[in-house]
Amino acid sequence: MEIQAYLRERRELVEAALARLMLSASGPFARHIEAMRYSLFSGGKRLRPILCLAAVDAVDGSEAARQGAMPPACALECIHTYSLIHDDLPAMDDDEFRRGKPTNHTVYGEAEAILAGDGLLTWAFELLSGKATAGLPEQARLAIIQCIARAAGPLGMVGGQSLDMLYQGRDAGYDVLHSIHKSKTGALICAAIEAGAIAAGASREQTRALHDYGAQVGLAFQIVDDLLDLESTMEELGKSVGKDVEAGKLTFPAIFGVETSHIMARDAVGAAQKALADFDEKADPLRALARYIVERRK
Repeated sequence: MEIQAYLRERRELVEAALARLMLSASGPFARHIEAMRYSLFSGGKRLRPILCLAAVDAVDGSEAARQGAMPPACALECIHTYSLIHDDLPAMDDDEFRRGKPTNHTVYGEAEAILAGDGLLTWAFELLSGKATAGLPEQARLAIIQCIARAAGPLGMVGGQSLDMLYQGRDAGYDVLHSIHKSKTGALICAAIEAGAIAAGASREQTRALHDYGAQVGLAFQIVDDLLDLESTMEELGKSVGKDVEAGKLTFPAIFGVETSHIMARDAVGAAQKALADFDEKADPLRALARYIVERRK
């Protein structure tokens, strides 16, 4: 399959759904919602919702199943965007650009940026629990909410960010690095795939295989992210490069070196592909997405 065409097509579907489901910037909360929308609609790969939809296709493949999973897919993008807004704050990574545009706090100020992130996180759970997902079975809705909440919370993304800050500038080994990235980056990627599996009514065996795929893809994504901070340019990434080294962050290249990190990323993609061995051609988008993650330049 042609992965770039697939990504474009799915990104357009996600963009349209986000535009339909997101609050409009009007009324007394107009500036707050405008700040939320500024980061949510500032571009981006939409990888997490696309992975969610690809997991649906691997299990079911019907348009009805895909439409049922779209609100959870959009909720995942809201949570991801909130995490980027907060990551960019002066108290965190202190970045001035994201996706080639000024960061949220640069445009709206730190207080409003914090609130924009809070708003997106909370709105995500409105999408997950409200009328947008009313077509899903109640048990599936609850399972998706629990899956995403766990991935986003203190034992997932937020906890991983806390560890990342705690070990900044400190010597630590692979166990700490693995804990940081499994939680900070891998958890939400894995949850995107699991949410798609749940929405599509996957069997226990299918869900386990997709979880394994997600864990390996999440690992590959973070290794490549670490490498891009060293090897890419601001024009390619749309944000500052070299920040990890400057801040003394714990990364794969810092522990294993660049060459070994590339090998580890490819090995993770190989393991992800192996996890899909029992799936037919409906899982080809997931296979192609794994290759894309390790080959991307931004």
